[in-house]
Amino acid sequence: MLDDTRRALVARLSRFDSVVELGIGRRTSVAQALAVRGRDVTATDIRERSVPTGVSFACDDVTAPDHELYADADALYALNWPPELHRPAVELADAVDATFLFTTLGGDQPVVPVRRITVPGETLYIARGGVRPDEVSP
Repeated sequence: MLDDTRRALVARLSRFDSVVELGIGRRTSVAQALAVRGRDVTATDIRERSVPTGVSFACDDVTAPDHELYADADALYALNWPPELHRPAVELADAVDATFLFTTLGGDQPVVPVRRITVPGETLYIARGGVRPDEVSP
């Protein structure tokens, strides 16, 4: 079951046809909800992970990514994304011409230029290398 925060994130991410969740870990509810809505969803992580039906998975490291895995993505997103991975994710998004959306851990602030969107219980940050955040359509 999705809480209000996850529902709001899914609503925002559903605007994209093809998405990749970076570092899915064990939290699969957003990816699953996007797949149920008919989105093309791929999840990545540095470790093998189990993902819901309708979600593809690939082992990859955002600090040394296989760009081919992300080539068809309209958006990359990450939940609870740590500051040391903000820049590599933006660089990847820029390289594959995708929007990067993310949430942070607790009080962590973004270390890349972003546009902030308030959703219930969370701030969603929109960033993309080479483009001012206010130019990125959610």
